[in-house]
Amino acid sequence: MSLANKTIFLGATIGIIGGGQLGRMMALAAKAQGFRIAVLEPATDSPCGQVADVEVIGAYHDRVAISRLAEICDVITYEFENIDAETLGWLCEQAYVPQGKELLTITQDRIKEKTAIQQAGIEVAPFEVITSVEELFFKIDVIGFPAVLKTSKGGYDGKGQLVIKNADDLGKAGELLNHGNCVLEKWIPFEKEISVIVTRGLNGETAIFPVAENIHEENILHITIVPARISEELQTKAIQKAKQLAVSLGVVGTLAVEMFVTGDGAIYINEVAPRPHNSGHFSIEACATSQFEQHIRAVCNWPLGSTELLKPAVMVNLLGEHLENVNVEIPKMNDWKIHLYGKKEPKTKRKMGHVTILRDNVEEALAEIEGSSIWKTVKEKIGG
Repeated sequence: MSLANKTIFLGATIGIIGGGQLGRMMALAAKAQGFRIAVLEPATDSPCGQVADVEVIGAYHDRVAISRLAEICDVITYEFENIDAETLGWLCEQAYVPQGKELLTITQDRIKEKTAIQQAGIEVAPFEVITSVEELFFKIDVIGFPAVLKTSKGGYDGKGQLVIKNADDLGKAGELLNHGNCVLEKWIPFEKEISVIVTRGLNGETAIFPVAENIHEENILHITIVPARISEELQTKAIQKAKQLAVSLGVVGTLAVEMFVTGDGAIYINEVAPRPHNSGHFSIEACATSQFEQHIRAVCNWPLGSTELLKPAVMVNLLGEHLENVNVEIPKMNDWKIHLYGKKEPKTKRKMGHVTILRDNVEEALAEIEGSSIWKTVKEKIGG
């Protein structure tokens, strides 16, 4: 189906492939504007399914289930990258999928992704493609120690990665390479991790959210601080790179761009995601338009909303191990915005929800987080 500038009007049905928390928050934003929601997900009662009007139960590559979604939806989007690209391509011929399949195909493969970023004229960490253990031993001399080996496909929250600090670590690479080609990246000695979320409409209209500073714990995003504690010059540079990349990739909808900032002010793109992102959750309360509403506006061909930051904010993830203390802390939570995702079973390191705190400055919010027992094992990570 043509990607002509088709406008989706109130009361229409939006299909979401993927029933996780991103789909849930996307659905809630869409329903607030009068849309109906259908979700495709293998399991019943998913986070998104709990708030959807229709649950289509089936695997993401199930053509029967995909056909059902196409029949009942006026427009279809997705909440994560791990969708079979061939199936999505088939869907694009049967239904209206304004994002298309090309960007998804690129972001599913780190080799394609890094190549596309370079072609956009933007820096990534020096890297080499690795197809075997023997090739790794050769190319580590090109990249040098330390380095990071990542599977080309799959992997998230640190999964599918191996930090190679010295020659002794090279022997651990076989397990990753058993899953297919890998990318060997030079280790970037960064001072800050930041992200920029950019949304682009069918007509090229672009809106960019404030630069966020991210702190990870065991490769999982722990905390997002907005505005990022970097200079205005670096913020401007980061925004320019994100916009340049979105235009080069022909993005429709949302693109999250994760970046490293080094001590000398250099910025390297680390990863991109063609969807709303964990580091943009702050926007639900802190911005005039949330990343989820903005994404819906883009795929429905509505004018994009303002991304003005209404107040400084800090967002903290709630993992399975944090939930026990949440109820204990509720009497002390002065205007904390709590979001739980409706996942049935809290597991260690599983994202179960998040908290956003809006204050006059981020230091006030960070002090409240440090004083809470919920995240007591990671307090030391949030210093400036």
